[in-house]
Amino acid sequence: MLPEDFLNRMKTLLGEEYPLFLEGYQREYRPSLRLNRQKEGIVRFLAQSPFSLSPVPWCKDGFYYEKEDAPGRHPFHEAGVYYIQEASAMAPAEYLLEDMTDPGGERILDLCAAPGGKSTQLASGLRGRGLLVCNEIHPARAKILSENIERMGIQNAMVFNETPTHLAKTFPEYFTRILVDAPCSGEGMFRKNADACEEWSLANVALCKKRQAEILDAAAAMLLPGGRLVYSTCTFSPEENEGSVSSFLKRHPDFSIAKVPKADGMESGIPSWIENGAEQLCDTIRLWPHKLSGEGHYLAVLKKDGRLPAYEPQNQKNSDKRESCPQFLEFARDTLKTELSGRALWFGEQLYLRPEEMPSVNGLKVLRPGLHLGTAKKNRFVPSHALALALSPAKVKRFVDFSLDSREIYAYLNGETFAYEGEKGWYLIAVEGYAIGWGKLAGGTMKNHYPKGLRKNLWKK
Repeated sequence: MLPEDFLNRMKTLLGEEYPLFLEGYQREYRPSLRLNRQKEGIVRFLAQSPFSLSPVPWCKDGFYYEKEDAPGRHPFHEAGVYYIQEASAMAPAEYLLEDMTDPGGERILDLCAAPGGKSTQLASGLRGRGLLVCNEIHPARAKILSENIERMGIQNAMVFNETPTHLAKTFPEYFTRILVDAPCSGEGMFRKNADACEEWSLANVALCKKRQAEILDAAAAMLLPGGRLVYSTCTFSPEENEGSVSSFLKRHPDFSIAKVPKADGMESGIPSWIENGAEQLCDTIRLWPHKLSGEGHYLAVLKKDGRLPAYEPQNQKNSDKRESCPQFLEFARDTLKTELSGRALWFGEQLYLRPEEMPSVNGLKVLRPGLHLGTAKKNRFVPSHALALALSPAKVKRFVDFSLDSREIYAYLNGETFAYEGEKGWYLIAVEGYAIGWGKLAGGTMKNHYPKGLRKNLWKK
């Protein structure tokens, strides 16, 4: 079912290696997940994992699992303990975070971020420090991105729904690191996604290359001197890979390709596949599905000339809006053991905790300006699901922690109430120590506050 034009081109490019490339399509896809380092107890998870895990060589938090494990239909998935992510797709964010010494001084942009795999990986590396801006131009995909940021309990991220060009005008030379996981022809996903085959054409390859140039130019304008830019695609196309990087370097002579180590199975870029390809393109990286356990990917680590300025914390001028929400203050005194750091702000009718380094968002389409704290009603405060996922049992005064083999946790995820004796008020509901949502106790009954749109029946027994 592979497109004929695609096969003919790959045969020409690969020569004697072409049969091995085709054999790769007969190998079964190997699924993988990536652990969320922001969740407390990850070391404990590895020691007591319910899945059969083996490490992904190029990602310290990446693991292959067996299909029968079905981690997507598991309470740990709903708790944001891990993100199901294709193994090769873990490489670009790892290279972007390489050599990072002080997360607090980082301002990172994921420019084409949906559905959120790489954004949540960057957030895991930042460990709640610095600033992460996640952008997606398509509104529906931006909504999915925002939901995944929420599920992983990320506090220091903002989600925009903007064009790269508009962002570039707003944030000239602002970010220390930028990831451009560019929209592409998707050839590397043919084995995993049949729809990618149907949408492929040589004309689309040319269209993608043009779009990639526009996005890369915007990224270049937003990167600080001395900053790092990682460009990646999930295609084999030389035009979109070595070709896009080569054209970018000609347009931006203040950038160069950084030479980085390759994991076992990774191959060098191939300059000879494009016209006048410079030798330095060998320092870019190709991931071939017939040479490693992952799908087709390409990446280039680019450095901008100059030196990053010394980090200076921004002078926050805005007041903390929590003071204007007595309902939240009452909720916090009654429910939380720890004070949430940062400044709160109103976003419409909702209260958010903004990242410490939050820039001005005037004139921008913002889906999520930080951690959603909740909604202030007339006489009470209703905490958000995002806040629950950003907490842990140690940070609240009341919680219920269910075990994996209890029917109650599955009933909770399906929206059911349950009987419970204790002090009335808000309770953090957890599974094996990982927060998963809210419940509110009154009269011996725990009212279920797990979002209706997320409820599902995962019970297997």
